[in-house]
Amino acid sequence: MSTTALDPRPTVPNAVAGLAVFGAAVVLVAVVGGLASLSASEQYGSFVQPSWAPPSWLFGPVWTVLYVTIAVAAWLVWRTDGWSGARTALTVWAAQLVLNALWTPLFFGAGLFGAAFVEIVLLWLTIVATIVLFARHSRPAALLLLPYAAWVTFASALNLAIWMLN
Repeated sequence: MSTTALDPRPTVPNAVAGLAVFGAAVVLVAVVGGLASLSASEQYGSFVQPSWAPPSWLFGPVWTVLYVTIAVAAWLVWRTDGWSGARTALTVWAAQLVLNALWTPLFFGAGLFGAAFVEIVLLWLTIVATIVLFARHSRPAALLLLPYAAWVTFASALNLAIWMLN
């Protein structure tokens, strides 16, 4: 994906390819989560849950929307400043994606609720860092990640509650 020395922003064809790359990265994370949670709905239903726990059907639609916003946010940063201009922000974005992918295998695959809670706290911290770094490059990109941070905050509380109750 080429850029010029004077303008780090990608050309239109490269911008489309870039969106595809960010989308593919997020789809990979979703697939990892999906494979690690084939029986998640049944598992989730078998846990002792707090009264405020959402129904299992809600997670799929919420994560679908969030994954789209996660990909678009990174793409906006990359389009604004390119890889070299936003290296740190995009590296932290990639780190939060890795942490995102690790949570489901820990929680549902291995049943390690405590380890999953520690991991989701690290994920939350990395999301916040990503938002701060993205804001330096693209305010809309940072704003797109706010619902993600909010959902992971809620998911962290739910993870903790399920860990304590089970």
